[in-house]
Amino acid sequence: MDVTTLTLIELRDALRSGTVTSVEATRAYLNRITAHDDAIGAYLTVDAEGALAQAAAIDAARAAGQSAGALAGVPMGLKDIFLTKGLRTTCASKVLEDFVPIYDATVVERLRAAGVVVIGKLNMDEFAMGSSTENSAFKKTHNPWDIERTPGGSSGGSSAAVAARLTPGTLGTDTGGSIRQPAALCGIVGLKPTWGRVSRFGVIAFASSLDQVGPMGRTVRDVALLEEVIAGYDPRDSTSSQREVPTGLADLPRGADLRGLRVGLPREYFPESGLDPQVSSAVYAAVEQLKALGAEVKPVSLPHSPLGVAAYYLVATAEASSNLARYDGVRYGHRAKADDLYGLYARSRGEGFGLEVKRRIMLGTFALSAGYYEAYYRKAGQVRTLILRDFEAAFSEVDVIATPTSPTTAFKLGERMDDPLQMYLADIFTISCNLAGLPGLSLPCGFDNRGLPIGLQLLGRAFDEPTLLRVGAAYEDATTWHTRAPAEPFVARAGGAA
Repeated sequence: MDVTTLTLIELRDALRSGTVTSVEATRAYLNRITAHDDAIGAYLTVDAEGALAQAAAIDAARAAGQSAGALAGVPMGLKDIFLTKGLRTTCASKVLEDFVPIYDATVVERLRAAGVVVIGKLNMDEFAMGSSTENSAFKKTHNPWDIERTPGGSSGGSSAAVAARLTPGTLGTDTGGSIRQPAALCGIVGLKPTWGRVSRFGVIAFASSLDQVGPMGRTVRDVALLEEVIAGYDPRDSTSSQREVPTGLADLPRGADLRGLRVGLPREYFPESGLDPQVSSAVYAAVEQLKALGAEVKPVSLPHSPLGVAAYYLVATAEASSNLARYDGVRYGHRAKADDLYGLYARSRGEGFGLEVKRRIMLGTFALSAGYYEAYYRKAGQVRTLILRDFEAAFSEVDVIATPTSPTTAFKLGERMDDPLQMYLADIFTISCNLAGLPGLSLPCGFDNRGLPIGLQLLGRAFDEPTLLRVGAAYEDATTWHTRAPAEPFVARAGGAA
């Protein structure tokens, strides 16, 4: 049995039954990483020795009859934005190239408590700033469906690793779409929980009022299981919600109908230009499937959505400029040689940060500067409130909102690097969800004529992840898009069909 073909839940069950040991599962994933990651570039660090030691300890504990966690023995790679005790954490930046944390992020603690074996750290856009994983200081990650194309970003290493079966599931972070957009482009499932649902303690900060940790996997139920493990209050995160986390999220009944569910279709998310017709056709077909399952579909309006990108790139860059001020070459991180304090600051930051990070720091610093704060940052905050009110009005009429996740399928690597605006527009359908702090789910709903995946996005009320997961699981049970995998070997696919 090739354990890397199993979903996360199937692997968990195989480990519980003794069909496979954790050492066997871990070795299978390590072997697959060795065989295929040169083509994909998903991993920045692989800890084979440490992972096998963890796996052996879990097997020994299980053999001794000790109680096992919900994911005992499951190997997993993690985005390199999460602090991992004793394991290099770079955030894909030269500033942190040699940084080894002395403690785990809360979500990593919770995964370890559940028995997860951490096998390595996954590539990303530097400091999570990007939509294509081309801004990593160390390597580019390639989409397994076509290695000339992007896997999305910033969690592109995470999405590519799940799609290429280099990890059975993982966690990403989502500031403006960085879980959902790469999930869509790689044909997997990604959930951005409500802001505050999952602790951000030990997660390297980009934009604190927008960042959220969430799960990525091959199926909705895999994602639901991970969400249940990592969610919940954390006193070390002052923004962490004390709301109770629903249990049994992964045990959703199969073949359930959606009678009584109201699905909203916002006209602002289906523009006449800028949206690939193949994407809109696939999303409309997915909505028809929801209707066939019993859902009622009705139009809604989110009139301030067109302002989302502008508001986001003021809020996010302003918060980034503040959060990244700590990388000064004094306390930790890259330290340049200099003759005075100013030179130390300037050279350390100049050498350590990449182009996109510098661009966003400068934009954010300008937006917060004297004379411009009121005109830019405060105005963006007011627009953010209007966007939230739009959602509140829509959710008074519907239970979930269905949209495309991305306006296009995966674009070619290098295609947008010289045009930041076009790159930023890759997140046009995901950004408003972050501004409003709401949960969003992306799942596969089709393929274009090049064989590239298309994602359906479902948006929900605050803290109503259970409804999103229920709808996603019902759709998944009625379709087969999630069962398709990229063909091997992973190569560029002229003409496209996988």
